Amino acid sequence: MRKQKFGNSGPDVSVIGQGTWYLDRGDRKSAVAALRRGIETGMTHIDTAEMYGDAELVIADAIAGLRDELFLVSKVLPSNASRRGTITACERSLKRLKTDHLDCYLLHWRGSFSLDDTVAAFDELIAAGKIRSWGVSNFDTDDLNELLAVAGKGKIACNQVLYHLQERAIEHAVIPWCEKHGVAVVAYSPFGHDDFPSARSKQGQMLQSIADAHKATARQVALGFLTRRPSLFAIPKASSADHAAENAAAGTLKLSDSELAALDSAFPRGPKPRGLPML
Repeated sequence: MRKQKFGNSGPDVSVIGQGTWYLDRGDRKSAVAALRRGIETGMTHIDTAEMYGDAELVIADAIAGLRDELFLVSKVLPSNASRRGTITACERSLKRLKTDHLDCYLLHWRGSFSLDDTVAAFDELIAAGKIRSWGVSNFDTDDLNELLAVAGKGKIACNQVLYHLQERAIEHAVIPWCEKHGVAVVAYSPFGHDDFPSARSKQGQMLQSIADAHKATARQVALGFLTRRPSLFAIPKASSADHAAENAAAGTLKLSDSELAALDSAFPRGPKPRGLPML
């Protein structure tokens, strides 16, 4: 598994991680097995959130005895992101995950609480050893500029955003902003939301042709494209151990310049949107 530095001064983190949205809605044993296979195959970056129902409890089962190998991330809901609320939410997530610290803690999206209060809580959690870094999710450049003014340089570890082959809006401004300021970009829903290109479509056939050249799958090629730059990470969810292993194999896939250009042409990023797309 290829690893890259996570943000300006973070550790080296697996470029392909494990998302856990809806993880608690299927068979628990299968979910635990998928997470464990993912860890075994190098996907040691595990992402969750207090919003994800019982996902944190499932993760706790999967990571028992493996915590020191992991880069573990959770998120606070905007409705809880006051100074005291952020600290309480973090402590609740730690308890559910059965760990004493998070490697990164995120504000899930922009809410009504002051960023000053949320950042102050993050700083307090770092001082207490309960988190090692912090970041945000679903922040556009205006929000990021405001956050930078509050926090100062070098504090924002990552911005987790919607990014897949058919939704490349963040390439216009968000990725350049993050690269300029040393902020990791983490792609959630990297296969889209039930709209991955059909194998029968022209786009799907082009994906498969590249996959065949690498003895890979179309989804592995998609992940390879989404993690093609040193700032980019992806956190696909897997519903089975075999699916997790397939995702992990994308962490060693190296696409050529001509293949990247072909994907860029087949999946045009389109015009800059008015607002940041999110799920």
